[in-house]
Amino acid sequence: MLKNIPNILTILRFIFIPVILYFIFTKNYILAFIFFTLSGITDVLDGFIARKFNLISNFGKLMDPLADKLTQISVLASLVSVKIIPVWILAIVVLKELIMVIGASFLYGKDVVVYSKWYGKLATILFYLAIVISLIINQFNVSEFWNNFDLAIYCIAIVSTIFSLTMYVKCLYQGGFINKSDLNKETKNVVGKNTCK
Repeated sequence: MLKNIPNILTILRFIFIPVILYFIFTKNYILAFIFFTLSGITDVLDGFIARKFNLISNFGKLMDPLADKLTQISVLASLVSVKIIPVWILAIVVLKELIMVIGASFLYGKDVVVYSKWYGKLATILFYLAIVISLIINQFNVSEFWNNFDLAIYCIAIVSTIFSLTMYVKCLYQGGFINKSDLNKETKNVVGKNTCK
């Protein structure tokens, strides 16, 4: 039973997405905040349990980051839809994720491991904080100062996201995974166990 807990928690995050969106669209931001927070807690728990008890699975490696990204993008898109945040915030995040997907596709079959670094985790935390502040601000109609504070956190999160993406591309370039021969033709030799730390 224990071995299924991380995967169950991951699936639960997918289930939380439409619930969070429903409460945002119905302007019940306090319940949106509660379920968004629960989603974040399950994210931390499933990663901790999987590592602590060596329960890492192929399902988890694929679906856990997908749940994270889908939650973040869906919530940001809903906040744009109800005019809480400007659309350019969502556009930058979506563009970054598209570049990451292209990069992952490029590395497919090369046996390359790209580790999550502190700046990537920092961007995720900052977006979480910004979203939480947005929900609280709009639930309680707080002063203009807090609206500006809200936008400031989004801006810092975007800077962190761009920095994370830049370091990701730099890592791949320095590791020899991005060069003209790779872009112009398929390599015949399979790269060994390479890491990008």
